[in-house]
Amino acid sequence: MIPSSFAQTQAGGVDIGGTWYVGEGLKHGDFFSYSLCHVDYKECTEFEMDMWIKGDIQSGSETKWLAEVIVYDGAKRIVGTMEMGKVAPEPTGGSENLGVYRGAFKSSIAWLSAFATSDGSAGGKGPKEFKSVSWGKIGNIGGEQVIPKALDTISIKSGTWDTVLVSWKTGGSTSDVWIVDDFPFPVKASTLTHVSEGIPPPEYKFELLEYRENVQSSPFEGITSTADEYSALGCDTNIEKSTSIKKPTNNYQYQVYVFYGPEDPVQGCEIGFTIKFISKYDDTEFLNQVQYDFLVVDENLTPTRSLAQEENKNFLYSPSGLASLDFVVKEEPGDAHYVIWIYGLAPQGIVPSAAADYLEITIPIFANDNLPVNTTPVETIPDVTSSAEIPNWIKTNAGWWADGSIDDDSFVGGIQYLIENGIMKIPATSAGSSGGSNEIPDWIKTNAGWWADGSIDDDSFVGGIQYLIENGIMSVS
Repeated sequence: MIPSSFAQTQAGGVDIGGTWYVGEGLKHGDFFSYSLCHVDYKECTEFEMDMWIKGDIQSGSETKWLAEVIVYDGAKRIVGTMEMGKVAPEPTGGSENLGVYRGAFKSSIAWLSAFATSDGSAGGKGPKEFKSVSWGKIGNIGGEQVIPKALDTISIKSGTWDTVLVSWKTGGSTSDVWIVDDFPFPVKASTLTHVSEGIPPPEYKFELLEYRENVQSSPFEGITSTADEYSALGCDTNIEKSTSIKKPTNNYQYQVYVFYGPEDPVQGCEIGFTIKFISKYDDTEFLNQVQYDFLVVDENLTPTRSLAQEENKNFLYSPSGLASLDFVVKEEPGDAHYVIWIYGLAPQGIVPSAAADYLEITIPIFANDNLPVNTTPVETIPDVTSSAEIPNWIKTNAGWWADGSIDDDSFVGGIQYLIENGIMKIPATSAGSSGGSNEIPDWIKTNAGWWADGSIDDDSFVGGIQYLIENGIMSVS
């Protein structure tokens, strides 16, 4: 195994012996669990992929690995098999229902097989040395060398690993993959797409959540696909998003094209949406870096369901302006009121400068006679009245304010926006009128810096925000 070291950066090659290739040490009984996303699947929407190496399978004259696989994608479970090559463990076949996920696996976890395989004969790539100056050049325009860059000890959900950091650049941005000697697949990756300008969106990310050896029987025994459950309920499992809606948002800040299916959604079954965020000035111009949410609301536009909250996120994010969503219809039969709530356009971690806007869509929901009674309750989003609820990414802005990167007005304006649009929730606070100075006390800025670096808790930070409101320094509607 690789000696422990922390980020010993070198330009092309690290000072240890040995070689590595994708699939090194792979064997029957290995179990892997990864969190994974790829830009080609819902703009890098994360899912979990669990894989157990069952053994060999013969395909013509070729012997391949046969893996049992379960994908957890939101509320969906997809169960199937995947066949992988022995020279390079890239997916070469398997269950049809896993097609899109096999593609994501090949283009992320197995991506380094484009450079490093077990067999270097007959023009093959072969194992690559850790000391090598370069493992090859990536093919995209502006691509540079793929290099073993550093020794790095990392801690992730599956444990602490002594790794070699492999890196490359596209368009001036660095992509990183962490590999371990004698381990079949990389344990972590964070890569970026090539763009000519602006902030590059992720190409793929993954992290090893769990690894076990010598698992002799299927760990997936008794687990079924949700598609089977939907079929038992009489649901359409071959959804075509053929119904379209094209409208401007309520305040005419954006245009939104919506395609959904099935045409007649049924309670307890899936519904799918494709959403295009378009410039109000140009029908052909996609808006990028869209922060949004997809809500279910009542007649008063009060949210009863948030897809962002169901995914444990503060907001949904579309880097390209083309989003794809699917979820189970929990709404009662009758007219369901869906809202596409657009917080604004900004990179993740940055508060949008424009005011929020929205588009409401009413869709008739049909009853499902196959549903068991009382199995689809609609849960109302809790009203936070006594405790603070602060998205973690707001800490970035607090840190910038504390170190002087943004001024007082920018910070206060950002906090006002977050509270007024429901992104940040604080306990009920009585507003006061300013009877003196409007200057922000130094202790509040100090608190913000301490909160940003984890020295104090959320409630201490919120205390400062409440002070600003109570003393009329900041007003919130």
